[in-house]
Amino acid sequence: MEKRICSLTIFLAFVSVLASPFVAAHAADPIVIGVPTSTGFVEGKEGLAVVEMAVEEINAKGGVTLGSEKRPFKVESIDIRDAAPGVPVPEALLGLEKIILDKKPSALLIGPFRSEALLAGMDIIAKYKVPMLGTIAMSPASEAKIKKDPDKYKYIFRTCLNAKYLVKYLVAVMAFVNKEFGFNKVFIMNQDVAWARATADLIKKHYFDKAGWQVVGHEAYPTGTLDFSSAMMKVRAGGAQVILPIFDMPQSGILVKQWNAMKVPALLAGFISPLAGPGAWKTFDAKIGGAINVNFELGSAMGSPKVPCSMDFLAAYEKKYGKPMEAGHGPAPTYESVYILAEAIERAGSIDPDAIAAEIAKTDRTGVMGKIKFDDGHQAIFDMDPKDSAVACVFQWREDGKRVNVFPQAIADGKIQLPAGLKPVK
Repeated sequence: MEKRICSLTIFLAFVSVLASPFVAAHAADPIVIGVPTSTGFVEGKEGLAVVEMAVEEINAKGGVTLGSEKRPFKVESIDIRDAAPGVPVPEALLGLEKIILDKKPSALLIGPFRSEALLAGMDIIAKYKVPMLGTIAMSPASEAKIKKDPDKYKYIFRTCLNAKYLVKYLVAVMAFVNKEFGFNKVFIMNQDVAWARATADLIKKHYFDKAGWQVVGHEAYPTGTLDFSSAMMKVRAGGAQVILPIFDMPQSGILVKQWNAMKVPALLAGFISPLAGPGAWKTFDAKIGGAINVNFELGSAMGSPKVPCSMDFLAAYEKKYGKPMEAGHGPAPTYESVYILAEAIERAGSIDPDAIAAEIAKTDRTGVMGKIKFDDGHQAIFDMDPKDSAVACVFQWREDGKRVNVFPQAIADGKIQLPAGLKPVK
């Protein structure tokens, strides 16, 4: 046996000019996945980690079946920095184009953070015909572009929640609170940035004003605000039963601490990004008990025993990386996107971009977020039951530091607990 191996080695050396390139191409030949995103932010950092975890799982089983062979995935990433303050969109687009030209990926995952970068980057993706499954940027304007020119933009999909669905969930939570407790007086607090202003205004216009709620107050706060105590006094004075916060800045956890410390008798329920993961309990000094928060996708830092694979996903992540997931937006749809891509390639039997895009559009997969299908704008469909659609999860921090899902009802593991001094309206 040793003589045969030695003879083969000598033979390969003798014909190295021809043989070596063939052997290298045939042995490696990976399918490259590009990950252009803002890796300096928790959503991008954990998203990239999730891509690597899913790729490791797939490769451990031999890779992706393509025709008669198994081919591994290979991950290439680049920090396009579009989420960083002051980074212009053109700079981010240079990074997007660079990874396409340098690494020649068969598909892109995660993509830009900022919707401005996504919308501008759609033409680059269309130019090079690279399928992309986006999992961070949320503007429905990308869907409008796809519907207007479906052949040009057929390569672009979004697996995560979009802004319209965020509004839908926040409205549904308010309607649920109204039905359960009779509450109809709200104080709205939002970050003074475009997405948060738009979200607050849409909820006020399309729900509160039509459903008979009294908006006791509505205030906007510059990014970086550290004191919300004056608003808490206004909530108390105005008799608001619900506080609706809409923030993604790191300092917004202070709002919850002040609400807690001042013992304001109003239910705090909305979206505060820093409350998403289990680390928030320590970050905010165990002073966030009672707060209700929307995590954009089930499986992103929060699972439900009613969707066992969401719990398995979080456990696998913690085992691999030695710490729990913290991002409430991005990781779950990113994980699913790797499998959506693998399944699309296998169904297509090809890495031709048109064939892959056509198969992604046909996706019908049950995973950590529930059932995943795309609409005609290539947006994953979100609703209230994981058996029928992808779902977000709404949880409440308990006073013991645990998080309990309270909405949608299909994945609820407990009921909403009201703060001291607040009683249901008879």
